[in-house]
Amino acid sequence: MEREAITIRFPANLLTKARSLKQESESLNDLVVVALETFLRQRKALAAHQRIVARSEAVKAKTGVQPASTEIIRSLREGKVSRLG
Repeated sequence: MEREAITIRFPANLLTKARSLKQESESLNDLVVVALETFLRQRKALAAHQRIVARSEAVKAKTGVQPASTEIIRSLREGKVSRLG
């Protein structure tokens, strides 16, 4: 992975906590990189969740609340004729 050097100014108390929690074998840089990667994955997952919720709400507004499909799925699994067709 290509790296680029930057300067970041942390609040002193946050830097103290980070230094106290990092493992002996990892550098502060490694800790920050892992933390940022984790945060970005969480941010991406949250954005995906928000898109799913918005799409679900849009479908619900357009079509109304759909009936539960549990009985239809159960019928299909049991080989019974479905109400689909």
